[in-house]
Amino acid sequence: MKEDVVVADRIEIADLFSRLAHLLDEKRWGDADTVFAEDVAVYSPRNGELHGVDNLVGFLRGAEVAGEHTQHLTTDLLVDVDGDQAAATANSLVYFYRDGQAPHRTSGLRLACTAVRTAVGWRIRESRTSLAWMHEK
Repeated sequence: MKEDVVVADRIEIADLFSRLAHLLDEKRWGDADTVFAEDVAVYSPRNGELHGVDNLVGFLRGAEVAGEHTQHLTTDLLVDVDGDQAAATANSLVYFYRDGQAPHRTSGLRLACTAVRTAVGWRIRESRTSLAWMHEK
Protein backbone atom coordinates (compact mmCIF):
# COMPACT_ATOMS: atom_id res chain seq x y z
CA MET A 1 0.00 0.00 0.00
CA LYS A 2 2.78 2.48 0.88
CA GLU A 3 4.38 1.91 -2.53
CA ASP A 4 1.07 2.82 -4.21
CA VAL A 5 1.00 6.10 -2.27
CA VAL A 6 4.56 6.97 -3.33
CA VAL A 7 3.73 6.24 -6.98
CA ALA A 8 0.59 8.42 -6.74
CA ASP A 9 2.65 11.20 -5.11
CA ARG A 10 5.26 11.00 -7.89
CA ILE A 11 2.53 11.28 -10.53
CA GLU A 12 1.01 14.30 -8.78
CA ILE A 13 4.42 15.99 -8.58
CA ALA A 14 5.06 15.30 -12.28
CA ASP A 15 1.68 16.95 -12.96
CA LEU A 16 2.80 19.87 -10.80
CA PHE A 17 5.77 20.45 -13.12
CA SER A 18 3.45 20.28 -16.14
CA ARG A 19 1.11 22.81 -14.51
CA LEU A 20 4.13 25.07 -13.92
CA ALA A 21 5.09 24.94 -17.62
CA HIS A 22 1.53 25.69 -18.72
CA LEU A 23 1.20 28.51 -16.17
CA LEU A 24 4.34 30.18 -17.53
CA ASP A 25 3.50 29.64 -21.20
CA GLU A 26 -0.13 30.75 -20.91
CA LYS A 27 0.63 33.58 -18.46
CA ARG A 28 -2.14 32.40 -16.13
CA TRP A 29 -0.78 34.25 -13.12
CA GLY A 30 -4.10 33.95 -11.27
CA ASP A 31 -3.53 30.19 -11.12
CA ALA A 32 -0.15 30.47 -9.38
CA ASP A 33 -1.64 29.03 -6.19
CA THR A 34 -2.27 25.74 -8.05
CA VAL A 35 1.51 25.38 -8.45
CA PHE A 36 3.20 27.29 -5.63
CA ALA A 37 2.82 27.27 -1.87
CA GLU A 38 1.84 30.63 -0.39
CA ASP A 39 5.27 30.96 1.26
CA VAL A 40 7.27 29.91 -1.82
CA ALA A 41 10.90 30.94 -2.14
CA VAL A 42 12.18 31.25 -5.72
CA TYR A 43 15.81 31.69 -6.73
CA SER A 44 16.80 32.22 -10.36
CA PRO A 45 19.18 34.25 -12.53
CA ARG A 46 16.21 36.10 -14.04
CA ASN A 47 14.40 37.20 -10.90
CA GLY A 48 17.03 36.86 -8.18
CA GLU A 49 15.39 35.87 -4.91
CA LEU A 50 11.65 36.20 -4.34
CA HIS A 51 9.57 35.19 -1.34
CA GLY A 52 5.81 34.62 -1.34
CA VAL A 53 3.46 33.78 -4.18
CA ASP A 54 2.21 37.39 -4.47
CA ASN A 55 5.76 38.73 -4.98
CA LEU A 56 6.43 36.01 -7.54
CA VAL A 57 3.26 36.81 -9.48
CA GLY A 58 4.06 40.53 -9.39
CA PHE A 59 7.49 39.84 -10.84
CA LEU A 60 6.10 37.56 -13.57
CA ARG A 61 3.49 40.13 -14.59
CA GLY A 62 6.10 42.88 -14.70
CA ALA A 63 8.55 40.76 -16.71
CA GLU A 64 6.13 40.11 -19.59
CA VAL A 65 7.43 41.26 -22.97
CA ALA A 66 4.68 42.45 -25.34
CA GLY A 67 4.18 39.97 -28.19
CA GLU A 68 6.67 37.43 -26.83
CA HIS A 69 5.58 33.90 -25.97
CA THR A 70 7.34 30.94 -24.38
CA GLN A 71 7.18 27.20 -24.69
CA HIS A 72 8.61 25.30 -21.73
CA LEU A 73 9.54 21.64 -22.21
CA THR A 74 10.34 19.82 -18.97
CA THR A 75 12.40 16.64 -19.12
CA ASP A 76 14.32 14.17 -16.99
CA LEU A 77 12.15 14.69 -13.90
CA LEU A 78 13.46 12.91 -10.82
CA VAL A 79 11.36 12.86 -7.66
CA ASP A 80 12.34 11.65 -4.19
CA VAL A 81 9.30 11.57 -1.90
CA ASP A 82 9.88 11.62 1.86
CA GLY A 83 6.51 11.74 3.62
CA ASP A 84 4.87 15.13 3.02
CA GLN A 85 7.91 16.63 1.29
CA ALA A 86 9.68 15.79 -1.95
CA ALA A 87 12.86 16.84 -3.69
CA ALA A 88 12.43 17.13 -7.45
CA THR A 89 14.89 18.00 -10.20
CA ALA A 90 14.37 18.45 -13.92
CA ASN A 91 15.76 20.02 -17.05
CA SER A 92 13.77 22.64 -18.91
CA LEU A 93 14.16 23.76 -22.50
CA VAL A 94 12.53 27.15 -23.11
CA TYR A 95 11.75 28.62 -26.51
CA PHE A 96 11.02 32.36 -26.78
CA TYR A 97 9.07 33.27 -29.92
CA ARG A 98 6.59 35.66 -31.53
CA ASP A 99 3.39 34.54 -33.27
CA GLY A 100 4.15 32.62 -36.45
CA GLN A 101 7.92 33.02 -36.13
CA ALA A 102 10.72 30.65 -35.23
CA PRO A 103 12.20 31.12 -31.76
CA HIS A 104 14.56 34.07 -31.39
CA ARG A 105 16.00 32.77 -28.11
CA THR A 106 16.33 29.35 -26.55
CA SER A 107 17.61 28.45 -23.11
CA GLY A 108 18.43 25.32 -21.18
CA LEU A 109 17.62 25.40 -17.48
CA ARG A 110 18.15 23.12 -14.53
CA LEU A 111 15.39 23.08 -11.93
CA ALA A 112 15.68 21.95 -8.31
CA CYS A 113 12.53 22.16 -6.25
CA THR A 114 11.13 21.21 -2.91
CA ALA A 115 7.46 20.27 -3.08
CA VAL A 116 5.20 19.90 -0.06
CA ARG A 117 1.91 18.13 0.43
CA THR A 118 -0.81 20.64 1.32
CA ALA A 119 -4.53 20.30 1.98
CA VAL A 120 -5.13 21.05 -1.74
CA GLY A 121 -2.36 18.84 -3.15
CA TRP A 122 1.36 19.09 -3.82
CA ARG A 123 2.81 22.60 -4.21
CA ILE A 124 6.30 23.97 -4.84
CA ARG A 125 7.68 25.56 -1.66
CA GLU A 126 11.18 26.27 -2.98
CA SER A 127 12.46 26.53 -6.53
CA ARG A 128 16.04 27.03 -7.66
CA THR A 129 16.66 27.59 -11.36
CA SER A 130 20.10 27.71 -12.92
CA LEU A 131 20.89 28.66 -16.48
CA ALA A 132 22.85 25.94 -18.27
CA TRP A 133 23.03 27.74 -21.63
CA MET A 134 21.32 30.31 -23.86
CA HIS A 135 21.23 30.80 -27.60
CA GLU A 136 20.01 34.02 -29.24
CA LYS A 137 19.49 34.51 -32.97
